Amino acid sequence: MPEQLSGGERQRVAIGRALMNDPDLILVDEPTAALDTKLGRQVVQLLAREIKQRGKTGIMVTHDLRMVEYTDRVFEILDGELTHVETPSAFSH
Repeated sequence: MPEQLSGGERQRVAIGRALMNDPDLILVDEPTAALDTKLGRQVVQLLAREIKQRGKTGIMVTHDLRMVEYTDRVFEILDGELTHVETPSAFSH
């Protein structure tokens, strides 16, 4: 039953549901919310791998800057302005 699943298991089910209809665009909002770092990385790695293998476009919205290493491009919204960040490593601290 859904209430018996862990946070990571719920995220994996959500990824499966998002991919099952073979969409061209996958939108993900805070995929690491309520997950520890290890599970968050596993979820984002799975998502990134599936998106790339399927030749899809994915957009992830997150406050978790540890996850930008799994992205191809990073944009930041600051004071209402959208800007492209040249390299994801600019967020690595």
